[in-house]
Amino acid sequence: MNIKEWAIETINLEKHTIEKLTAYIDADFEATVQAVYAGKGKLVATGVGKSAIIAQKIVATLNSTGTPAVFMHAVDAIHGDLGVVAPDDLVLCLSKSGNTPEIKVLVPLIRNMGNRIISLVSTPASYLEKHADYRLKAYVDAEACPYNLAPTSSAAAHLVIGDAMAICLLKLRGFSPDDFARLHPGGSLGKRLYLRVSDVLRKEKPAVTFDADIDNLILEISSKMLGATAVINENGAPEGIITDGDLRRMLEKNKDFSRLNARDIMSRNPVIVDYDEPAINAFNLMEKHSITQLIVLRGGEYVGMVHIHDILREGII
Repeated sequence: MNIKEWAIETINLEKHTIEKLTAYIDADFEATVQAVYAGKGKLVATGVGKSAIIAQKIVATLNSTGTPAVFMHAVDAIHGDLGVVAPDDLVLCLSKSGNTPEIKVLVPLIRNMGNRIISLVSTPASYLEKHADYRLKAYVDAEACPYNLAPTSSAAAHLVIGDAMAICLLKLRGFSPDDFARLHPGGSLGKRLYLRVSDVLRKEKPAVTFDADIDNLILEISSKMLGATAVINENGAPEGIITDGDLRRMLEKNKDFSRLNARDIMSRNPVIVDYDEPAINAFNLMEKHSITQLIVLRGGEYVGMVHIHDILREGII
């Protein structure tokens, strides 16, 4: 038994299949992408077996990148689910052989409804390919399965062609990171794009004046629970920051600190971030300066502090 050797062989066989796919990015592929892009309806993807699973993944990728799509199982379609197909929809049929019984039943029904069909097959000149309006090719010489039975290389090929189509459509639509965030509001990737400093900013706004003594400093830092306080001038603008680390270092260096005040301890020119800045940018600033708090300004006005833990809690890192 040589598990490592078998695994590498499988990967190499599928790699060989995928490398050959570039030959099938042809005029048919371009025409298919243009048809989907120009279509007034959605894309309905269908198949049976492993092809159905790949169809679901293609649908998920299309939806998340700006192309409306739904999945319809080929078996369920001939038992009532054809109702999901609207007049302007394109139907993408996935099949390794292009000759499965379900596909042979489904294709005439779709054509009778007046909808155009896109084929995605791994076998040339199949029934599905012959009766399709648009043709995507993912031909394979053999499966990675040693008996050439289990859909392995063919499934991988269909998946890659689906991804290629989705990315082409993304580029044609000018799909932006902001669009991505709008469609992925609950995921960490989306949060990186839409979550702002204002979304994680706490209500507490720690602040002391230049003349604040040690007792007031400790009280302000402890009560606001942000591990720091801003030092503000007479206009309320922050000119410095004092962290709990600054206090510890001060206590280590000074035996008599009764005469010290905020002006003596603060770090000048604190790192600031804008209220509307993406939260991920605030995190990157903290990482760059090896700090855990940032002073937040809104239109030049001090509005509070953001702590690294507030960002980490959102799960964007």
